[in-house]
Amino acid sequence: MADDPPWLRREGEELVLTVRVQPRASRDRILGCRDGVLAVALTAPPVEGAANEAVTRLFAKALHVATGRVRIARGERSRDKVIRIAGADRERVEAWLGGIEEETRAVPR
Repeated sequence: MADDPPWLRREGEELVLTVRVQPRASRDRILGCRDGVLAVALTAPPVEGAANEAVTRLFAKALHVATGRVRIARGERSRDKVIRIAGADRERVEAWLGGIEEETRAVPR
């Protein structure tokens, strides 16, 4: 994917996202690019892995992959995370990127 945003890279068959999580938000949504990372709002609190589970579900739903294909590679105890997503369809990813690039998008429930 040419001209990928700074928070996204592809390593083999995996997407690697650099994400900053805002817990305890009013709804789960992808906020867009902020300061070189993908900002994400989650209703879950940062307690006992709840926010980590929520961010995993959010990206699985947004990219139409199983939750088992989404994992937190770094930052399980931090707001700043590196998320790896295996097996995401290239066309779906490009359509998704076009929808969130630099603007706020809510993820459908």
